[in-house]
Amino acid sequence: MKHHVLCGVDRADALSGYVSGKKIALLTAASGVNRYGVPTYDVIRATGGDLRILFSPEHGLYSALQDGKFGDEDGSLHPGTGARLYSLGAKGHPALAELVGGVDLAVYDIQDVGARFYTYLCNLTQLMRACRAAGKPLLVLDRPNPIGGRTEGLLLDESRFSSFVGEYAIPTRYGLTVGEYAAFANAEKHIGCELHILTCEGWARDMYGDETDLLWVNPSPNIPAVSTCFNYIGSCLYEATNLSEGRGTTRPFDWVGAPFVDEEKLWRRMTRLGLPGVIFRPLCFTPLYNKFAGEVCRGLELHVTDRDTYRPFCTVLYMLRYLKENPAVTVRRDGMALRVGQDLLTDDYDPEDILRREAQDTGIFGEIVGKYRMYPETVSANKKILPGTQKLLDKRL
Repeated sequence: MKHHVLCGVDRADALSGYVSGKKIALLTAASGVNRYGVPTYDVIRATGGDLRILFSPEHGLYSALQDGKFGDEDGSLHPGTGARLYSLGAKGHPALAELVGGVDLAVYDIQDVGARFYTYLCNLTQLMRACRAAGKPLLVLDRPNPIGGRTEGLLLDESRFSSFVGEYAIPTRYGLTVGEYAAFANAEKHIGCELHILTCEGWARDMYGDETDLLWVNPSPNIPAVSTCFNYIGSCLYEATNLSEGRGTTRPFDWVGAPFVDEEKLWRRMTRLGLPGVIFRPLCFTPLYNKFAGEVCRGLELHVTDRDTYRPFCTVLYMLRYLKENPAVTVRRDGMALRVGQDLLTDDYDPEDILRREAQDTGIFGEIVGKYRMYPETVSANKKILPGTQKLLDKRL
């Protein structure tokens, strides 16, 4: 039985109290819907808001564009609402503060995936800074973190690697809702806008997105399911390599490989590690676009069997270390550092050294961010763990 959860946009009475009779600017995308699939821009209008401006993030208002692509709208009329539509690029919009200054309230509602390098967080802080500059309040309509409240990965080194794919010193898997992140950034990073958060109801930090009764609308083209979000935490690092992370297939981030990978050898090495919560399967796949379009790639499929114990950041550290032994594998060190948050994945890095650093970093972050957490830690201690297949694996190995 799924948990009954309300997002901020579902709390119509409370939302009406914020938006009724006010001129509104909304930053949203396809995932900005209520529990019945009604877009947030229509919900705002139905609760008395005068929607004047729509801002869209990477992938566009309808989340139909591929990674790194933005809409080209710059003041055109949105056909459904009559609002002016503006696309926010990697650096926001040059007139963002001026546009916000022309309304009474800015609103943010996009489903995030719980990863630092997912770019909607950066668009959020762009809007926060614009609200501060314009002297206008911002309302964040909160949504659950689909991969729960756990943290993984290294803290980003802001002095060297702050970018559109990671702005502040948070772990790869940061374990906050977008409302909690906004509160953290507003205070700890001294943005200082007038921030309001319409919280979720019924959600707890040990709850995953598909354990709720909420709709899952793809927040971007290559995140088709809640399950994808878990592997995305690790497999997104392959974007900085010449390995396919599964884009152009039906299983982005679940499939990793290239034409020059020995899938059986990689499978044996990864399986012998006995990493928790994941089973590897050797496979071949042919991307339709992106890296190696039309070519047969060989690699692994990552099957998550226990989300409570699976550590995607740990998994990618070992898998990439093995893959880098192949001279055909190349890594863009600058791109990797932006995603990892620090320049530690050198040619001969030791995963154990990085995991010790990870334990320190997540501990530090936990101490800082505790006061911004708005939701209980648990609703149930009875998580199900899928049975293992150790005897079959031992026989094949």
